[in-house]
Amino acid sequence: MENLKDKKIAVLLSGGVDSSVVVYELARQGLHPDCFYIKIGPEEEEEWDCSSEEDLEMATAVAARYGCRLQVIDCHKEYWEQVTKYTMDKVRNGLTPNPDVMCNRLIKFGAFDQKAGYDYDLIATGHYAQTEIIDGQKWLVTSPDPVKDQTDFLAQIYDWQLRKALFPIGHYMKEEVREIAEREHLVNAKRKDSQGICFLGKINYNDYIRRYLGENPGDVLELETGKKLGKHKGLWFHTIGQRHGLGFGGGPWYAVKKDMKQNILYVSKGYEPLTAYKKDFSIHDFHFLTCNPWGDAGEVSVTFKIRHTPEYHPARLERKADGEYVVHSEHLIQGVAPGQFCVVYDEDHHKCFGSAEISWSE
Repeated sequence: MENLKDKKIAVLLSGGVDSSVVVYELARQGLHPDCFYIKIGPEEEEEWDCSSEEDLEMATAVAARYGCRLQVIDCHKEYWEQVTKYTMDKVRNGLTPNPDVMCNRLIKFGAFDQKAGYDYDLIATGHYAQTEIIDGQKWLVTSPDPVKDQTDFLAQIYDWQLRKALFPIGHYMKEEVREIAEREHLVNAKRKDSQGICFLGKINYNDYIRRYLGENPGDVLELETGKKLGKHKGLWFHTIGQRHGLGFGGGPWYAVKKDMKQNILYVSKGYEPLTAYKKDFSIHDFHFLTCNPWGDAGEVSVTFKIRHTPEYHPARLERKADGEYVVHSEHLIQGVAPGQFCVVYDEDHHKCFGSAEISWSE
């Protein structure tokens, strides 16, 4: 971690074990950061509001234990107007969005900064990620824990947000964070990690989409034969590479293509159908975290991932135009879906350069 002695630090405290150990890590250096609990949720309150009393109770207990002030920052409206709108707009157009990626850019390091974070030098979170100063510039680099590494969720934040970001537990493995929490008798030491999209809580994702977009039935066809297998309730309920939940016998079946104009879902049969894989695909609107390290180079060697997994895939990145590239993967990749973020790293998958959205392909 950088020299923090004279820095004014805000900690985003969620009530989970990771951000609680962040407070401990700073407190043991003799620091007393101000803690903030961000309240978010979808458009309406009632049962759709995921800001649980338990989260706030845990956060309050941890802040009090280390003599830190805790303030609740309501970003409910901003979350609906920015992140949830982004999600529904993408889903409506047949794309596969990642709301948690945009939550980091628009809420945790965005709306929060406008409401309170602007008054602080650094914003500390419980992300499993690290930063390094290389040639005078701050870079996002991966955590030693390949399973928990969250650089992919941070690959769309702005450069000014990265300069303010602090990840005090990013150098730990998850089990080490748990051990610290248990050793220090933190109130949430044994609390389970949250799963799924942050604003949904226990709400089913498809039920949530149905609530806002409704249903739009269309045909399901076998890609290779054109044979009609049945009906879908809306292309927005399916993503490329999906195997579970298609509801057809004689499978397994994979969703492999969407025809938005004709409202047709194409599927392929088999445990590993070749049509569910790609080696080459286009990406657009590349977002560089720190700077463009390649300039106008026509081709560079990189590693990448398209979903939150421990694996990094080697590839060549071919430049087509400003912000537009073609990814030439060394290996076949399952479930390449337009709208997903392709997160790009150096060849040693250490330094994260940024990410771009996967484009539609014919």
